[in-house]
Amino acid sequence: MARVMSFGQGDASMKHLLGGKGANLAEMTRVGLPVPPGFTITTDVCRAYYAAGLRLPEGLFEEVLSAMKELEDAKGERFGDPSRPLLVSVRSGSVTSMPGMMDTILNLGLNDDTVEGLARSTGDARFAYDCYRRLIQMFGNVVFDMEGYHFDFLLERMKQQQGFEQDHQVTADGWKALIDEYKSVMVKHAGRSFPQQVKEQLQLAVEAVFRSWNNQRAQIYRRLHQIPDEQGTAVNVQSMVFGNRGTDCGTGVVFTRNPSTGGHELYGEFLMNAQGEDVVAGVRTPMPISKLEEELPQAYEQLVSAARKLEQHYRDMQDIEFTVEKGKLFFLQTRNGKRTAQAAVKLAVGFVKEGTISKEEALQRIEPFHLDQLLHRAIDSSSPMEVLASGLPASPGAAAGQAVFDADTAEAWSRAGKRVILVRSETTPEDIHGVLAAEGVLTSRGGMTSHAAVVARGMGKPCVCGCEPIRLRDRAFDVAAADKVTATIAEGEWISIDGATGRVIRGVVQLREPELTAELEELLVWADEIRRLRVYTNADTPEDAGKARGFGAEGIGLCRTEHMFMSPERIPVVRGMILAEQPEERAAALRELLPMQQSDFEGIFRAMDGLPVTIRLLDPPLHEFLPNLEELAIRHSLLSQQPTGDGEELKRVERMLRKVRSLHEMNPMLGTRGCRLGLLYPEIYEMQAEAIFRAAIQCLDDNVDVQPDIMIPLVGHDSELKIMRELVDRKAAEVLGTRWSAIKYRVGTMIEVPRAAITAGSIARHADFFSFGTNDLTQMTLGYSRDDAEGKFLTHYVESKLLPNNPFQVLDQEGVGTLIRWAVTQGKSVKSQMKTGICGEHGGDKESIFFCHAEGLDYVSCSPYRVPLARIAAAQAAIALGNPSDRTSSQLDQTAS
Repeated sequence: MARVMSFGQGDASMKHLLGGKGANLAEMTRVGLPVPPGFTITTDVCRAYYAAGLRLPEGLFEEVLSAMKELEDAKGERFGDPSRPLLVSVRSGSVTSMPGMMDTILNLGLNDDTVEGLARSTGDARFAYDCYRRLIQMFGNVVFDMEGYHFDFLLERMKQQQGFEQDHQVTADGWKALIDEYKSVMVKHAGRSFPQQVKEQLQLAVEAVFRSWNNQRAQIYRRLHQIPDEQGTAVNVQSMVFGNRGTDCGTGVVFTRNPSTGGHELYGEFLMNAQGEDVVAGVRTPMPISKLEEELPQAYEQLVSAARKLEQHYRDMQDIEFTVEKGKLFFLQTRNGKRTAQAAVKLAVGFVKEGTISKEEALQRIEPFHLDQLLHRAIDSSSPMEVLASGLPASPGAAAGQAVFDADTAEAWSRAGKRVILVRSETTPEDIHGVLAAEGVLTSRGGMTSHAAVVARGMGKPCVCGCEPIRLRDRAFDVAAADKVTATIAEGEWISIDGATGRVIRGVVQLREPELTAELEELLVWADEIRRLRVYTNADTPEDAGKARGFGAEGIGLCRTEHMFMSPERIPVVRGMILAEQPEERAAALRELLPMQQSDFEGIFRAMDGLPVTIRLLDPPLHEFLPNLEELAIRHSLLSQQPTGDGEELKRVERMLRKVRSLHEMNPMLGTRGCRLGLLYPEIYEMQAEAIFRAAIQCLDDNVDVQPDIMIPLVGHDSELKIMRELVDRKAAEVLGTRWSAIKYRVGTMIEVPRAAITAGSIARHADFFSFGTNDLTQMTLGYSRDDAEGKFLTHYVESKLLPNNPFQVLDQEGVGTLIRWAVTQGKSVKSQMKTGICGEHGGDKESIFFCHAEGLDYVSCSPYRVPLARIAAAQAAIALGNPSDRTSSQLDQTAS
């Protein structure tokens, strides 16, 4: 396979070899669009470059120079020729789109001689020397790893000294003087002079772009979007076209539809007399694309026609980079456009209705993070607010946080548990870790297609860009109107941003909950027609149950009864039950709790009328309901030292302290909890079972269809479940009496102990269903305490590739998955109709849902807001994997791995 391919040799099908940008440049060339000629160095070379210890493969550069010769012939220009120089851009192009994460160099081929040739051939010395200073600046930053501020400072100082406000006002002499300063600062900080040999420039640039595959921001972006490191990037070398040659030139980015809303309209921005990085970097606030029709009507007409053609060709919304040089339109890139969740859903449904794609394709275009984003909260317009300023609504959603002014502070404060809004003049790719940590992003410059906007939309973060009334200074920003400061926000002060309207608001404003759009509801109906897995929810209150049902939940897979005990009015009763010295005292406390529990269950049964409700009996150790041991000891010490203190209070605290100490365990997670608690204190489980069946009778009398599934937690041995099942059945007979047959209840267990999975065949004799508690099953299988692991070593494990993912977010299919597969097989060999599902947080994770589908589980259960995500992921699993019963066990093993 060739290592260097001209745009005329490839097509869109070669994306894994040419990268997304190279494949699309080849495809646009193939279909006849005006693309400046060039060639692509393949992703194979990138992988070989890293395998060889950051060295280009032998003979590769000779192939590059041969391709440059062909490019010279196509352009009628010569690389390094002082009279008619060929200039090129050197750009990255990964297989999976990573906007702004890797590096680009423009105007390569300029030196002290060729810049004069460019000035003569164009008749524009100002333009030529502007291009040269841009090359030196980009070369220093990308190739020699110089910080951009070394150049920015000199540029701003020169403009201020000579009275220029905009770059295009700078004269040729101004650029010449700045170039000399740039060269000096490069020698000072990089220890190298700017290379005058153009072939050396080219080799260094190609290697630098390959190296940018592994820069920090690219690594963070790949982790965030789960892009494999081994994909690598291609390098595209393309002849330059110039948008900064005069008033009939410009550059811009256009989407074939609105990437924020999905609206059927051309959406984008452009700058007159500018180069491409000026738009995406956000250093100038551009004009809306509609203005191009007024400035360059012929180019606008061509752009509209080509945009329509590209969208039809790729069958998706396109993100197009273009340049107009002397009135002529050129295309530099097209790719499937990044979009907000709202736009993703609207576009998917719209393309189906237009007959462009099928329902299955529409569902496959929806990513889990789209639905996380779509269920964004928004600002409640009825709440009072002080609007400080307005900018461009670059990414929808609303957020509140403390203002911070650099990415490192954003990350540090977020790690400390603070909510932050990252405020910048404009973001750069180096800020990605701060954008990731922040609740939202606010910039004073840049447009709807700037780096901040694109990255925030991709992450689902609210973003307001181009908010020109705010003026940043050291650790604060001023809000100015008519050159008068009207407000100041210092670092640490709270602000809110509204990515839907562009408003910036002082303080924390009230947010309203999201709602399902008509398009999403239609998409979910299509998903329900296709999926096999049922989708339940984890809900502990009637309110959560009702919310989940509104999102399409088909039942409750986990109702955690301990959460019902935590309310302020119930804690004293629960503590009285725990502190009871005599059975009679405990019985009295339980009688007081009984009607409270019954009321809880009635509310949930009514909310889920006609749907199954899985109720987990009390799981946590009893000490969790009591005061903290350390705080009690301090309280006791203080009371003891008071000579005239409250004697009764001292006795109460002493009693509590004794009980807490007696219940204290070295490792409570593996101690007296779950069914072990029920075996030691059966009266607690009896009270809960009685409350369930009393609630069921009351609801039945009110014509509510009740389907209770009673779950015994933390079973590790079949004898434990046998005794607990007998307890539940006995209480059912006692409470239901003659109405036994009217309430079709089931008794099952949560499989969260590895032994339970291994001995599932024995346990199944006493169980009607298995619910896999994947949170605890993961902890016990891997031997990780989740609280300790995530706070200490787990991030290092994932970043170092010791683990492919955080196993508490994405199911460990090789380890935990093997236990689940074993338990399902063993359980169904005893009871073929046994119901199986998962109820840990993995129930809302796409990869984990695919695993559950492949292994033939019946349902997944997740938090209410993740129910739509799970419905679509379950449909995607059915589309991608088919029916598990039609596939061999070896195929299932391969899918899981």
